[in-house]
Amino acid sequence: MTGKYRRGLFALYAKDAERADALVFGRRTDSSRRGFLKNAGLASMTSLLGGAMPFARFFPAGLVPAAFAESDAPFEIAGKQGLTLLNDKPLSAQTPPHLLADLITPTHRHFIRNNGVPPKDIDPRGWRLTVSGAVERELTFSIDDLKRDFEIRELALQLECGGNGRASFNPPVSGNQWSLGAIANAQWRGVRLADVLRRAGVQPSAVYTGHSGADTHLSGALDKQPLSRGVPIDKAMDPNNLIAFEQNGAAIHPQNGAPLRLVIPGWPGSCSQKWLTNIHVSETKWTGAKMLPPAYSVPTYAALPGAAVNKKDFRTIESMPVKSMITTPVNAFRHADLDASLMIAGHAWAGDLSVARVDVSIDFGASWLRATVDAPLNPYSWQAWRAPVRFPTSGYFEVWARATDTLGNTQPFAVRWNPKGYLNNAMHRIAVLAGAT
Repeated sequence: MTGKYRRGLFALYAKDAERADALVFGRRTDSSRRGFLKNAGLASMTSLLGGAMPFARFFPAGLVPAAFAESDAPFEIAGKQGLTLLNDKPLSAQTPPHLLADLITPTHRHFIRNNGVPPKDIDPRGWRLTVSGAVERELTFSIDDLKRDFEIRELALQLECGGNGRASFNPPVSGNQWSLGAIANAQWRGVRLADVLRRAGVQPSAVYTGHSGADTHLSGALDKQPLSRGVPIDKAMDPNNLIAFEQNGAAIHPQNGAPLRLVIPGWPGSCSQKWLTNIHVSETKWTGAKMLPPAYSVPTYAALPGAAVNKKDFRTIESMPVKSMITTPVNAFRHADLDASLMIAGHAWAGDLSVARVDVSIDFGASWLRATVDAPLNPYSWQAWRAPVRFPTSGYFEVWARATDTLGNTQPFAVRWNPKGYLNNAMHRIAVLAGAT
């Protein structure tokens, strides 16, 4: 499939999924919303996929086959490899799922999500962090001060953009069209945010933190900030939040926030301010850049797809939902030996919670197989999982994965639409061509 055809196919499905079924595969939809493929439609599907589809009777209507659902266009930047460029102003790039198989995401595979223009001067020797606002004493620290005066911790922590999965919303919404790759689980080294706040003496009236960085607004206006978000004070005091100065045992990559950044795992990555220069403790909910609805907010009710939502009817995103990713094998993998099992593997994570189970299906959700799920390396690290599967016959299959968190929340087949395309935790699926060519 060429990139041009892929974009055309998705545009067609986004506009009218049922018409796309009829045009592309000659398929119509029955009253139960299950698609069926017959004669010419089945032949078209087989030709495009490179093999028959044994479980075609279960394939949902209005769904683009997983074989066509991911782009692997490369992106080059110093210190990064294999990323796919989504935007160059501000710079945003994601990592294809098959390049995220490592338990600890290498720095060169860590996604990039910028909101403004990164600072040019990132010399750690001159860097300063100020804690101000509703505190007993305003304090300013150098990076050496932080290393000397506080306990240093090293944790594997997952960061995910709140818009990860935005590309799958229908009707489409504006913003970076992330598919799955705005997620990473790096090893971060730094000091507890809570310890620094305690040193400043958080006042009883404190409600929220507000974070600022050294990046500048895309417009060049010095009186505008590209991003200044915060978290409730209770979340700020979580001992797993870090003011980090190292990424995977080395200096933080410049595009990931060097020389100092916040890492507030489990919540939208926008809370984890890069190029950190100031933490302001506020007596009211923070109202910095991109804190007000609809930024990083979702409706308080189920909005009709494409409908406008009044700003008073939004809530700020906090803990991210349960989610999983298939990293092995690569999408559109050909598994030639039907007598051998194919190991399906990946990661799962669940915001402030942990993952209790992961299940996989090869028959479009008609049946499910329980995967083995590892415990996290530490709180807020994603969890590795794996499941060997066997395919009953030759043909085109899709492997679907769904995770369930410790409160029983399970990934859906599809999520509710929202105006900014946030919190898409729909099941991940990949294509597998089983049997000899």
